[in-house]
Amino acid sequence: MKKNKKNIKEVVIYQSKSGAIELRGDFGKETIWATQAQIAEVFDIDRTVATKHINNLIKSGEVDVKSNVQKMHIANSDKPISFYSLDMILAVGYRTNSKRAIDFRKWATKTLRNYIVDGYVINKSRIAKNYERFQSVVQDIKKLLPAGSATESKDVVELVSLFADTWLSLDAYDKEALPKGKLTKKKVELTADKIINNLTKLKQNLLQKEEATEIFGTERNSGSILGIVGNVMQTFGGKELYPSAEEKAVHLLYFMVKNHPFVDGNKRSGAFAFVWFLQQANILDVSRLTPSALTALTIMVAESDPTHKEKVVKLVLNLISKK
Repeated sequence: MKKNKKNIKEVVIYQSKSGAIELRGDFGKETIWATQAQIAEVFDIDRTVATKHINNLIKSGEVDVKSNVQKMHIANSDKPISFYSLDMILAVGYRTNSKRAIDFRKWATKTLRNYIVDGYVINKSRIAKNYERFQSVVQDIKKLLPAGSATESKDVVELVSLFADTWLSLDAYDKEALPKGKLTKKKVELTADKIINNLTKLKQNLLQKEEATEIFGTERNSGSILGIVGNVMQTFGGKELYPSAEEKAVHLLYFMVKNHPFVDGNKRSGAFAFVWFLQQANILDVSRLTPSALTALTIMVAESDPTHKEKVVKLVLNLISKK
């Protein structure tokens, strides 16, 4: 099935054996558009039935016309054709009683149940043979956290999904192994003054947004940040204890979060310093670190058992090391 529009590529809609609606195409607007005929084909119903359901959905106000119906010109047509959004496609699936629609609803109900109960849903077809490994890693991360952890399952899944190429190709977590990718030996200057100056800018920004108080970023004891920088940059026998930029970044995060150098804002300050250092070292495209993923990563570090330090450090190293 195809639709033509200047900025929309070919789209294919079909139902898998599980009942899932599989969509392929250009998803720049996180939706998809289909004609009445295409919707009828998806659910194996007569076009007049699809038309009736669409009209009823619009009439009842269940689906908003303005954001879910578009008139588009297509080849070999003298007048514009109505196209309907993904919301409309799904709504029709819940109204019709063909076998395909029933299979779709069974699948949709199961998927929704998994989301409500577990807090996340996994598309098995996308991770295929790595599904069991994916589940294992999610559970391994959650085991590092105490009962009642503030980290939500969906955030852990986003973190694992974000770095799926790492998680699903390595057994480094189980073996507490260093990354197989090359660690960066690039020298990056790190001083207490630089961290404090940048954290001051962060504090000012948060104060303007009323997202922090005056005690945010206030050192618990004078020289706390200087001590952390000293730990990160320490040498032994003339050699750096953490020679790579990645190791420095991870230990900066770990010490900032676990040592509680500030009266308030240790996790936010640690996450900020971590991202800031990654940017300075040009190690990782930090735009990949979504708020949820960074939150999960930071809380994982904060709530992890101190006896798991090496495992946590090597886990994060595997996330940020270049392959």
